[in-house]
Amino acid sequence: MTYKYGLVVPIVGPHKIKRFKSWASNTLPGLDYNLPMQTPIVTTSMTVRLRSIEDKARLEAALPALVP
Repeated sequence: MTYKYGLVVPIVGPHKIKRFKSWASNTLPGLDYNLPMQTPIVTTSMTVRLRSIEDKARLEAALPALVP
C-alpha cells in the first residue's frame, strides 16, 4: 500500500520532523503517515503523506494553525 494523499502542514523553526512526530503521536495515535527525510530550517511548511482520505481528514481536523 502506498501513501497516495498529501497534506501541507504549517510548521516553522528547527526540528520540524521530530516536533511533528511528537505532536502526532500525542494528538492522533495510530495515524499512518510518511514524512520527508529532511526539511530546511527556512521553510514554513512540510508535506505529510497519508495512506487514506480518512487519515487526511483526521489530520486536517486535528491540525492547529501552526504545529507546536
